[in-house]
Amino acid sequence: MQTGLACAALLALSACADMQDQLARDAARSAVRPALAENFPGIPLEPASDCVINNASASELTRLALAAGQSTVSPQTSALVVEIATRPETIRCLATDGLAPFLL
Repeated sequence: MQTGLACAALLALSACADMQDQLARDAARSAVRPALAENFPGIPLEPASDCVINNASASELTRLALAAGQSTVSPQTSALVVEIATRPETIRCLATDGLAPFLL
């Protein structure tokens, strides 16, 4: 009986962690889009945002999520988005998932 309760508690904690991660990603996305539009005019924002979010570290996601409530893109947020967007993994993502569908 104890094992069943422990498993249920672990599943609940896992679900909470997944929900927190998704909330952070959604909040971060609202900070990433304007920074991408400002620094990379004309880039398809939705797929590019996904590439940036998916290649950000947990601490970077937290910083981006905290920046989501700002009315303008701060220089720090802009620099962070550019840093993530210019990483080799993010560039690969942009080339395959972010821009490729629009180039066909």
